[in-house]
Amino acid sequence: MRANFLFGPGQVALRQVADPVLAAPTDAIVRITASCICGSDLHPYRDDAQHPAGRPIGHEFIGVIEQVGDAVRTVAEGDFVIAPFTVSCGVCQFCAEGLSTSCLDAGYWGADGSAAQAEAIRVPSADGTLVRVPGPVDEALYPSLLTLSDVYATGYHAAVSAGVGPGDTVSVIGDGAVGLLAVLSARLLGASQVILMGRHHHRTELGRRFGATDVVAERGAEGISRVRELSGGHGTSKVLEAVGLLPAYEQALGIVRDGGVISRVGVPQYTTGPVGRELFGRNLTLTGGVAPVRKYIPELLPGVLAGTVNPGLVFDRVLPLEEIAEGYGLMDRREAIKVMIRG
Repeated sequence: MRANFLFGPGQVALRQVADPVLAAPTDAIVRITASCICGSDLHPYRDDAQHPAGRPIGHEFIGVIEQVGDAVRTVAEGDFVIAPFTVSCGVCQFCAEGLSTSCLDAGYWGADGSAAQAEAIRVPSADGTLVRVPGPVDEALYPSLLTLSDVYATGYHAAVSAGVGPGDTVSVIGDGAVGLLAVLSARLLGASQVILMGRHHHRTELGRRFGATDVVAERGAEGISRVRELSGGHGTSKVLEAVGLLPAYEQALGIVRDGGVISRVGVPQYTTGPVGRELFGRNLTLTGGVAPVRKYIPELLPGVLAGTVNPGLVFDRVLPLEEIAEGYGLMDRREAIKVMIRG
């Protein structure tokens, strides 16, 4: 079968690999019907590291189960499933608490050498990882179902971690897929004002469709001033940071009101930042982190199936697997919000 591998900066390519096989009775084999490229995939894609032997890449997919191990109980051959971006056992103390990303037997796609941007994949801990979608599944739902593997649930995690509720004023930093779906999530949770900070018109227009009440294209001091002006002079009570760069976090500190919450879900590309008196003196709360997607999928899935939400709108390009390198280029050049890959 074909699978995608990273070989060096800006270099991804398909290679022929052996078909996946069951390695444990708790495994499942999934034929991937759709996968995608994540903004976080661009970090290693842009990195200087070389991978002469190739490094498997990708962590978001949906598909149909082709085979299950003898110990698998909650999913079966023929089931359509969503795979969260981490593997989890489903039974340890952290999984029981809904923190699947801290699973005591957790893993990330690619750790065993398999690629999630591929035609098929072995899924360890199938019962604890996979979420079954009631069938039959219309292909028109593929984009929205695929967002549940990461970006929709991550945007939702940002809003939930911040404690967004009815009547709240919220700022979202970042107009990528996660930021746009953080807008959608904040509105679903009842926020009355959602200010989206982004400067790419076609992205911010989608943000407005998702419920953004205001858009601020300015950055730095000018952007901070504009957000404070729109929110009554003191800033917003909740700030959802979906970028992961230090300037974005510093922007969050500038626009959050005293006593407010900053929730970060953008993967930090910095090792330290202002966390001392900047937070302490203003009674600010810093939260967020890696989204425990497995916890949120059952909660968010009904809205997708009913068509009351359409998070799949973040996919503005669909490419066949053989053109996945072009998909990376489109996202790297910010010519696409998010690219879906069909086998």
